[in-house]
Amino acid sequence: MTAVEDTPSRPGTDDLHRLLRGLAVGLAAASIGALYVVFARWGIGHGASAMDLTALRFGIAGLILVPVLLHRLHRRPEDLTGPWRIWLAVSFLAGTPFGLLMFGALQLAPASHAAVFPFAAMSIMGLVLGAVVLKDRLTLRRLTGIGAVLVGLVLISGINAASFSLHGLAGDAMFMIAGTFWSGFGILLRKHRLDPLLASAVIAFSALVTFVPVYLWQTGGAGLLALDRAVLLTEALVQGVIAGVGTLLSYAAMVKILGASRAAIFPALAPGLAALMAWPVLGLVPGPLEVVGLVTVIGGLLWAVSGKRPPLVPFR
Repeated sequence: MTAVEDTPSRPGTDDLHRLLRGLAVGLAAASIGALYVVFARWGIGHGASAMDLTALRFGIAGLILVPVLLHRLHRRPEDLTGPWRIWLAVSFLAGTPFGLLMFGALQLAPASHAAVFPFAAMSIMGLVLGAVVLKDRLTLRRLTGIGAVLVGLVLISGINAASFSLHGLAGDAMFMIAGTFWSGFGILLRKHRLDPLLASAVIAFSALVTFVPVYLWQTGGAGLLALDRAVLLTEALVQGVIAGVGTLLSYAAMVKILGASRAAIFPALAPGLAALMAWPVLGLVPGPLEVVGLVTVIGGLLWAVSGKRPPLVPFR
């Protein structure tokens, strides 16, 4: 008889440390997402377009991470050439198509919808795909946590029925597809035990060689060249280095620690954190509903991720 196996036990110290590491990385990922949103609005207010900022993000991140690809090709080329179909799928889900969907949706849907639909899709589809592909159980704890997160997102955005239109609905659909793509990216990371740094490098480089050339062909980089030097340098740092590299790497690391289903919930923190960051950067004071919404999101997130953890899987 094995009493240890038959009797449930409380998570040990290693489990608690792993959860705390996951929470810390998740908070960093959400903070980077919020920083990107706030400084994107700041940059647009100073003459940049969304396309300019997207090209800056992809271009700089791709160049920074090229050495990672070259090093891996030199040391272990089979890591890239063997699972090449997986790398194509990862690049599709989190690279240029994802960026174009988000950019296109912002042209159609109200800005308030951007705080709800992509993050709702990330959270819900993260749970659904995790259950189907990874066999993660859809527990009552996770479902109620996601419900609280969605309520908080609606409070943060101030979304209402009057904001819906035919064009807006098309944009909302694009937001939801983008969020689903991002969840699929997390599922592939977990299922195939991909190295977070290598995955980030592949995605950034794929966007560098697909999106950036099209942008330069269409615009000649005129938008970036016309920016004030201080604005260009600030956006290069925030969009290219912090967001371009940090978003992919922190999310991939979070998937490694917490699992894809749990990690998919954390991006929902970004809109609330953006509302707080917009206070000193843009002078926009968060309203009471935004504060209540952020607290609700945090509470739902903590409730959803603090249950029984998925098994630890080694990564390559």
